[in-house]
Amino acid sequence: MPELDVFDGHCDTVLKCCLEGGGFGRNPYHVDLERGRTFGRYAQFFALFGQPEDFPGLTPRETFEREYALFSREMEANSAIITHCRSGEEAEAAFAAGKMAAFLSVEGAELLDCSLERLEEAHALGVRAVNPTWNRANALGGTNAEDVDKGLTAQGKAFVRRVEELGVLVDVSHLSDPGFWDVADTLSGPFFASHSDSRAVFSHPRNLTDAQFTAIIEHNGVAGLNLFAEFVGGEADLEAVAAHLDHWLELGGEQNIALGGDLDGCSPLAGSMAGVQDYERLYHFLRSRGYSQALLQDLFFNNLMRVVSKVCTM
Repeated sequence: MPELDVFDGHCDTVLKCCLEGGGFGRNPYHVDLERGRTFGRYAQFFALFGQPEDFPGLTPRETFEREYALFSREMEANSAIITHCRSGEEAEAAFAAGKMAAFLSVEGAELLDCSLERLEEAHALGVRAVNPTWNRANALGGTNAEDVDKGLTAQGKAFVRRVEELGVLVDVSHLSDPGFWDVADTLSGPFFASHSDSRAVFSHPRNLTDAQFTAIIEHNGVAGLNLFAEFVGGEADLEAVAAHLDHWLELGGEQNIALGGDLDGCSPLAGSMAGVQDYERLYHFLRSRGYSQALLQDLFFNNLMRVVSKVCTM
């Protein structure tokens, strides 16, 4: 088979390294660059994320700054093999130079004080995706776990409009259902659910309803398959992962499914997967079920790259 290309929409490796030590080059976690280099092309969204209990005594801004400093340090330390990219064009240049592409996201806009000024600062630093909320409600809106019936506030709608204007992806994973629909109604272009599965396959509030996934299709966005066993459901094996994929394909999502493993943000992973290297095992499993190479190339790489190249142009 040709070399496997991988673009994953969400990992929490930055937080893992902050809390437990180590760096991106080689570590015992789910994601490191030594394993990433085994792919033909590898792109990864690295999330900046942290709750008050993760960093006692730090303000949300200080948490952002600490994690951004670690990310920047790791980009510099590994500059021979990976580049912090701000657009699809920069990612293609990295690949052409034989390097991997790192994209930066913020999970939970409380790290940006939910403010437009901080959002613009983050954009200038190279952030290219933002979740308005994590699991805890904030000034922008409710979540799948808290204030579940609350959509985006007026401040939240202004925030996501500015995200789109800046050429940053809005990430709806973790939003409340009403918040999801407010994003869909507010934005004209693509958005994504970086790490969410199908609620029709396994009923969990972190997963997407069929109507939500259809809205993502209509916006030409993507949903990233989450590998957390608790969201996959059933036997949480590779067959269960495939069931989510099958269902979304039945809804016409060939161009709208991506990878969003939630690596380093959850445990255990479905199918006893141990990290990013097991995307190759997932690929071979899906090939054995009859999926074409072209479909899997779209799922594993092309679909998310298309959305990033469309939205992240500045």
